[in-house]
Amino acid sequence: MSADDALDPDRLLPAEDRTRGIARELYALVADAPIVSPHGHVDPRLLLDDRPYADPAGLLVSSDHYVTRLLHAAGVPLDDLLGSARPREVWRVFCDHWHWFHGTASGFWLRETLAAVLGVRAAPTPDLFDGLVEALAQPRLRPRALFESFAIEVLATTDDPLDDLGVHDALRDDPAFGGRVIPTFRPDAYLDPAAPGWSDRIERLGASDHAGYLDALRARRAHFIEHGAVSADHGVEHAVTVELDPGTAQSLFERARAGRLDAAEAALFRAHMLFESARMSVDDGLVMTVHAGVQRNHHRQTLAHFGPDTGHDIPVATSFTENLRPLLERFGTAKDFHLVLFAIDESVWSRELAPLAGFYPSVFIGAPWWFLDAPDSIARFRSATTETAGFYRGSGFIDDTRAFMSVAARHAVSRRVDSGFLARQVVEGRMTVAEASRVAIDLVGAIPRRAFKL
Repeated sequence: MSADDALDPDRLLPAEDRTRGIARELYALVADAPIVSPHGHVDPRLLLDDRPYADPAGLLVSSDHYVTRLLHAAGVPLDDLLGSARPREVWRVFCDHWHWFHGTASGFWLRETLAAVLGVRAAPTPDLFDGLVEALAQPRLRPRALFESFAIEVLATTDDPLDDLGVHDALRDDPAFGGRVIPTFRPDAYLDPAAPGWSDRIERLGASDHAGYLDALRARRAHFIEHGAVSADHGVEHAVTVELDPGTAQSLFERARAGRLDAAEAALFRAHMLFESARMSVDDGLVMTVHAGVQRNHHRQTLAHFGPDTGHDIPVATSFTENLRPLLERFGTAKDFHLVLFAIDESVWSRELAPLAGFYPSVFIGAPWWFLDAPDSIARFRSATTETAGFYRGSGFIDDTRAFMSVAARHAVSRRVDSGFLARQVVEGRMTVAEASRVAIDLVGAIPRRAFKL
């Protein structure tokens, strides 16, 4: 029995027989299609070094905050999972809490990865640890081999604006690696004067005034474009934009450098810089993606002890229509400007994002992201946005992950759920099989390639 035999071949497909049959046919069209991953957080050095994964605990547990956050909620101290934690003990704790992941999106990805990639055909147990260590040493499970077996066409990373991108250069120039891995410009820590270390970063940019600050950012964007970048990503709590006159912007910049901005002034500066970032994207062609609606580092003690991205970022309500109006009135119809809007607040899908994308040629609806990257949420997303904006105003799926081994599993979730949604459209007489087939294929290929200028 192969590892795949441990998984229901119809997983996530509709239960009703006729609809399921059509969904099977549609999924078969895309099951083995190349993966286009235009937004994620895989470290490119993983592919450059191509070292074997050391153990299943570091691979599947400690490095994935989707996993550690739920274990923490179950009462497991993060000290037992991160940092100097012992891998064998981490694996035992994970196995003991396997039932906590039943019904969750992360549980589905874990089950898929364990079975289809690692050959674990039942619930994980502590006594599998040594066997998995041995399996991970096999050449077929090294990062480059997985890149090929997953059929990844393009993989975008997320990178600091001052990164020299030397790892990307080395990977591109390596004759033993033929994949396409591209950087993404992520300037959040350089645009938010309230971010720790902001003044030091501006010093490293070499900016002495606001005009020089903008020029320095443009220069770094050009550096990224020279190295293959197609997008700039902005992670903001609220997607607010405002256009300031140069004098006001310079005054705020000076106060920010001196550490004298109050909270309202810092918010104004952030809004101004989101607007200016759109102007830069209009000028240089980088796709502008905005991931909005998350309060980062909700638990201060965890941040102080373990740092960011350790599972305590929490969604908040967000809005786009009025907040982005200054940006869209200025740039919303600009030629070749692409603005991809991602939200964790489901209420904006039908109320704001679909109508905005249904008018502005620049606006694309970002796929369900983070907490909403889950089967039922993806289905709700399709219902909420398709009737207003159709399929072709979307971004295509993004996996948004640091957990490289789960990339294929995450894309499979999206493809299966979309196949089910399209099958229901066919059964209800809303689309023909031929029409649904074209959409299914385009959702994993033409649509993300167009949105991200690939």
